[in-house]
Amino acid sequence: MTKVKDLTPASKQVNVLVKVVGLSEEREITSKFGEARKLVEATVGDETATVLLTLWNDQIGQVQKDETVLVDNGYVTLVRGHIRLNVGKYGSMTKSDQTIETVNTALDVSAVEYEREPRYRSGGYSGERRGGGGGDRQFEFGTFGGGRGGGGGSGGRDRDRRDRGRRRF
Repeated sequence: MTKVKDLTPASKQVNVLVKVVGLSEEREITSKFGEARKLVEATVGDETATVLLTLWNDQIGQVQKDETVLVDNGYVTLVRGHIRLNVGKYGSMTKSDQTIETVNTALDVSAVEYEREPRYRSGGYSGERRGGGGGDRQFEFGTFGGGRGGGGGSGGRDRDRRDRGRRRF
């Protein structure tokens, strides 16, 4: 069983016993695919700390204030740099017979801001750019990169590839 204060942005497959301290107003969020979903954020915690638990659509009515719930196989995500506990499709959330008498509301792990890992790297295969800076680039169809203009991206590698000729398979 994981304690709330031990949750990190990398936490996966966590089992947490928490008490619902409060529920936010229901909001409607439009996903990046255009789908409208209902969202409620529940403040949950144990004797160590509190965290925000994200409840989607049919999960919303499953918990009430002052109930103790067991989040089984949950995971942590970062929303704008702040920790959120999620149940997900592989996890479950059930009411528990165990009770948590006191919740440490002084420590909120969702209030801590974390540096997010960049999702995408730009500038080539390895994520780094080599060569001179910018300039007036012109690209040719069929070339690997740099073109004729200033400062290609790979320090001469493109020219070698063009000079090899076409491979036939």
